Amino acid sequence: MDRKDFIRTSSLLLGGALVTPSVHGMPIAKSGQAAIKLKKGVSFYMIKEELSLIDKLKLVKDLGFDGVEFNSPVDFSIKELLDAKDKTGIEIPSVVNKDHWAKPLSDPDSSVRQFTIDSVAQSLQDVKDLGGDTVLVVPGVVNEKVSYEVAYKNALESVRKLIPHAERTGMKIGLENVWNNFILSPIEAKAFVDAIDHPLIGWYFDIGNILRYGWPEHWIETLGNRIFKLHAKEFSREKMNNEGLWKGFDVDLLKGDIDWKLVMKTVRDVGYKGGWITSELGGGDRVYLKKVAEQMEEIVSL
Repeated sequence: MDRKDFIRTSSLLLGGALVTPSVHGMPIAKSGQAAIKLKKGVSFYMIKEELSLIDKLKLVKDLGFDGVEFNSPVDFSIKELLDAKDKTGIEIPSVVNKDHWAKPLSDPDSSVRQFTIDSVAQSLQDVKDLGGDTVLVVPGVVNEKVSYEVAYKNALESVRKLIPHAERTGMKIGLENVWNNFILSPIEAKAFVDAIDHPLIGWYFDIGNILRYGWPEHWIETLGNRIFKLHAKEFSREKMNNEGLWKGFDVDLLKGDIDWKLVMKTVRDVGYKGGWITSELGGGDRVYLKKVAEQMEEIVSL
């Protein structure tokens, strides 16, 4: 089923159902009701307290986060994670494949590509077992040894090989924009997803990563309903220019160059239905995590 058929079928199914009125696909608050807000996630690696798995998840739940995002294939057993979910009430909406950078889907060596295809297939099963719906995957890496042309061809081929695994599990693959010298504009990101043309292949959009060479609201506008999930980072161009490239991330949420009000307006305007925005920042203790939770709450309330 291609994207157009999927959207058409979904529309027909919804046509006979009682749905909440919406503008641009986002629910409108009825009189006396609060508007639906995005759920707030936190990356598991950010939790730097010396606690058990269950106590870590309980901590971030108590601090105001709704979900936790793990790297995958997961280091814990699925049974452990499901038990922790049940006991804490935390959700696991998505996972990040942990092999896609060291062994890219764009690598010239087909055995390297196959390794990560198999790894992402396991991540798709992991996230299904954990009750989520999306796996983050970096589609490719361009460097002095791998040309853009080769990376693009191999990445397309590799993602297409993942489609049967996505269909088998019913899980989504969200391709993420990182500093990988690959897919550097929203138009190209849209074209890459549309070339694959499958409803389970979309984008995991990292809001902060774009500030190095663009504006997040432009990407959100162009990618539209191709965005499956959102990552939240902050970025300062001034720090990048004066202190070094990576120092751009060394700034609190809401204190950098992202126009969060405009970003959240654009998220609503395009009808984002991913339900989540997950922080992907440096880690810290409960005091730090409480501050991040409060910042995230301010962002989703804009």
